[in-house]
Amino acid sequence: MTKLSLISESKKRCEKLGIDPQGIPSFTNFFSEGDLNLKRAEYEEILSVIDFFVHKLLELMKGLPLLILITDENGCILEMAGDEAIKTVIQQSGIKVGLVFNEHEAGTNSINLVLDHREPIQLVGDEHYYEFLWSSACYTVPFQYTDISNLLGTITIMTTIDQHNPFLLAMLCTVVDSIERELLLKKQNRRLHILNQVVIETTRNGIIITDRDGNITEFNKFAEILTGAKKQDVINKPIPNAKTNDFIKEVLQTGKEYEDMEFMLRPKMGQDERVCLFDAFPIRDENMQIMGAFAQFRDITERYHTQKQINYLAYHDDLTGLPNRRFFTGHIGELLRQGVNENRIFAVMFLDLDSFKKINDTLGHNNGDVLLKMVAERLKACCHASDQLVSRMGGDEFTILLEEIKDQTEAIQVAEEIIRAFEKPFAVDGYELYITASIGIAFYPQDGRDVEMLMKNADIALYQMKDDGKNNYNIFKSIPSGGGIERLTLENSIRKALQLEEFVLYYQPQIDSKTGEIIGTEALVRWNHPTLGLIPPAKFIPIAEETGLIVPLGKWVLKTACLQHQKWKEKGFPPMRVSVNLSSRQFSKHDLVETIKEILLETHIDPSYLELEITESMTMNVEVAIEILGKLKELGILICIDDFGTGYSNLSYLKQFAIDRLKIDQSFVRDIMTDSNDADIVATVIAMAHKLGIDVIAEGVETKDQLNFLRSQNCHEVQGFYYYPPIPAEQIEQLLMQTTTIKTNLQG
Repeated sequence: MTKLSLISESKKRCEKLGIDPQGIPSFTNFFSEGDLNLKRAEYEEILSVIDFFVHKLLELMKGLPLLILITDENGCILEMAGDEAIKTVIQQSGIKVGLVFNEHEAGTNSINLVLDHREPIQLVGDEHYYEFLWSSACYTVPFQYTDISNLLGTITIMTTIDQHNPFLLAMLCTVVDSIERELLLKKQNRRLHILNQVVIETTRNGIIITDRDGNITEFNKFAEILTGAKKQDVINKPIPNAKTNDFIKEVLQTGKEYEDMEFMLRPKMGQDERVCLFDAFPIRDENMQIMGAFAQFRDITERYHTQKQINYLAYHDDLTGLPNRRFFTGHIGELLRQGVNENRIFAVMFLDLDSFKKINDTLGHNNGDVLLKMVAERLKACCHASDQLVSRMGGDEFTILLEEIKDQTEAIQVAEEIIRAFEKPFAVDGYELYITASIGIAFYPQDGRDVEMLMKNADIALYQMKDDGKNNYNIFKSIPSGGGIERLTLENSIRKALQLEEFVLYYQPQIDSKTGEIIGTEALVRWNHPTLGLIPPAKFIPIAEETGLIVPLGKWVLKTACLQHQKWKEKGFPPMRVSVNLSSRQFSKHDLVETIKEILLETHIDPSYLELEITESMTMNVEVAIEILGKLKELGILICIDDFGTGYSNLSYLKQFAIDRLKIDQSFVRDIMTDSNDADIVATVIAMAHKLGIDVIAEGVETKDQLNFLRSQNCHEVQGFYYYPPIPAEQIEQLLMQTTTIKTNLQG
């Protein structure tokens, strides 16, 4: 029976049982604590072997959200290890140690399918019966004593659906094969004396046995294969490999035992290296005196290369083969940790293809993927030096790191070379495609001293270039020709603007995605310059942040937004949430809580209608963040994580931070209809947030398709140009009046 048939038959059985796929299962079959302890004691040796390989697996896959579940032959969960965020989510649904899986409670799941059919299987997304598992991917493999083929249990890898990769199942099969070999060997060791337990010439391990003096007495054919030495050349002589011989000497002299030592062996010149695990322990006589040593090499070359491949996939884009976001940010982080000379600069470049969506829509995603591969090759040709790194962020966005540059002109030359490279058409499926690119550039240290700030500023520069006409490069904070505002003049103007009350607040409505009603607003500052007109935030906010002027400006924004809320309330409009962004400088001020408390008292706003938006980077110091957010929550204020998904937040901390809402960053929303990775990320964040009891709002919604996708994922709140751009308070009032009039007419 095929996998699809197995799943289909299981789902039919679940439907006949009347299981609600949208509900949460009510598990009743649990081992008592006593029974669970007895089972663990029975499985003690088995679990010790599995724990060793699971630890190796989790170390190898460090950075990926993986949870490992181990069950016995009846489906009872004996152990769970790995990602704490996933563990928290599934434990909330009742899945925990001691639970006995059965189909009539757990629905269609990989564990019961594997127990019933004794073959590896993966369930991805909606292949599960329960919808709360649709955001996950599960890979399950049975394990047994291979000599008698009796089923011992299952091992499962559980991860988020955005990390789904069929290679995980193949990798788990390899791990289980190694576990079964270890279990069989340990079982044999218990039954037989060491000299009788190993059928020397048939085992697939390289076996070496020595006498008390360290001279070889047994040397099987696999030892010959792995070491390249012949038995007749080494018998009655010390082990030829110096490293191995040193271990054997210590075993013979001290009785010390070695287990799972990783060795690299090269059998013969010109042959590939073999990777082996090495064990060595003493052989004792009936008086417990050491009479020799036993050593074995277990060939794990295939598994070793599998692990290397997994590691490669974790840090590279599977379409283009380029390093991915994780590799790129990690590389810059390591560069900064090693200490960059203050007199040295490097450049971070963001590149985005102009109008790539039209290519996908016209020629299809397969041809779009072909084009992306060709773009990757062209970028590598432009940036081929050893100190230049090209990576793919996702979708049609690429990044470039230029480590060794003397000044900004070198980065400009690279950007110009890339722009020229795109002048040549791309040949795709018989078409000659002319496509251009926009580039944003940020420099260390002037545009940022950490990974997040450098990438953020390069991204800002990129979208400034998009706004200015595309098909060119833009340096962060560069002044457009004819702009006429020097940085120092702009800084002084900000100081005067605070005194002269030139700043104004615009409000972007936040919408109930089901009804279309306005349920809140986000306050956004604008600068109404007396001669230059309305200046966008991208021009003055970075300067305000660097100079510290963001603190008084942020205080003015907060107070003005609270006062405006009260004005609307006095005019008879129903009270609604107003969201205000906090800067990192404000968040780090020791008097932040007192300042907000004073504004609450002065404006008389009900704290439950005030929401403060913070960024993920502000919570990196977890203990400090918990303390500050705890004090703000005591005031009755709502807390929202802004730009969620662009930083490094751990979902397990969200509960500790007492977060009320997550705001999904527009960089993910923008491409959810064209980039499956972004769509999976958005769906996973929404599902996990709901499991944690946290509301979600998506920003940057611009199209009906984006809105429908978010609705389908149960994202109940949105904001973006599809509904309204940021608008003055007077226009908000007009919208509220229209809404009130419509409701009155409907009620009449």
